[in-house]
Amino acid sequence: MTKPDIENQEPRDERLMVSDNANPESYGNSGPNDEDHPVSKIVTEGDYITFGNERYKKADLMAAFGGTLNPGLSPPPKNDFANPAPLGLSAFALTTFVLSLINCKARGVTIPNIVVGLAFFYGGAAQLIAGLFEIAVGNTFGGVALSSYGGFWLSWAAIHVESFGILAAYEGKSDELANALGIYLIGWFIFTFFLMLMTVKSTVAFFGVFFFLTITFLLLAIGEFSGKSSVQTAGGVFGLITAFFAFYCAYSGIANAQNSYITVKAIPLPDLEEKWKKN
Repeated sequence: MTKPDIENQEPRDERLMVSDNANPESYGNSGPNDEDHPVSKIVTEGDYITFGNERYKKADLMAAFGGTLNPGLSPPPKNDFANPAPLGLSAFALTTFVLSLINCKARGVTIPNIVVGLAFFYGGAAQLIAGLFEIAVGNTFGGVALSSYGGFWLSWAAIHVESFGILAAYEGKSDELANALGIYLIGWFIFTFFLMLMTVKSTVAFFGVFFFLTITFLLLAIGEFSGKSSVQTAGGVFGLITAFFAFYCAYSGIANAQNSYITVKAIPLPDLEEKWKKN
């Protein structure tokens, strides 16, 4: 607890100070004029409070007596947060990169369970935390996008964890499982498509993330519905493109003249609205 600043440098009386309208009965046998209970007037003047001959800042008193734990008396703290977007983009990019390579059957790997750990702790948890911090700094789009895709990776990981019983529920029903996964992916395709429409006034790289992710979800859904591995492979290829765009955006949010010789210059999308106005 910090000691309040005292503008008046007169010696402070350490005895309890009370107002003139204090109830005498509250002191028992000693009245309010007793030497153990000196009388002082409390005067409020703007940002200051005066107790007898001593003057304090209101903010110092609030800090001394509970600070921000006094709702309504103390204003909420103003915190300066770092940009959480690169963390979310990095988590999304790396997890998408690894799963997309498996969808492409890179090095003969076809079982996706190696991605479960990434999906839970990086693509899922880290991205969800980044999304929540985006909301804290006032970025609604970033909060919705990162938190949602963090939830996507957590839900995807849950599908591949035996204790959740999701795959077991479709045991012996491979066609129904494929259709269920297709429906799951179509839902994410629709969600991503609407987010993509909200990036058409941003940069080429940022728009590219959502544009190629939209195609990725669509191809993966079609691959589940049709059962054609070639379509799933195509979805993996577009997923890799998505991952590289996300890596690019993450790097551009971290690299600056203080930490790197290689910085990224944002390329804005054409301002179609201005062109329409001119025409």
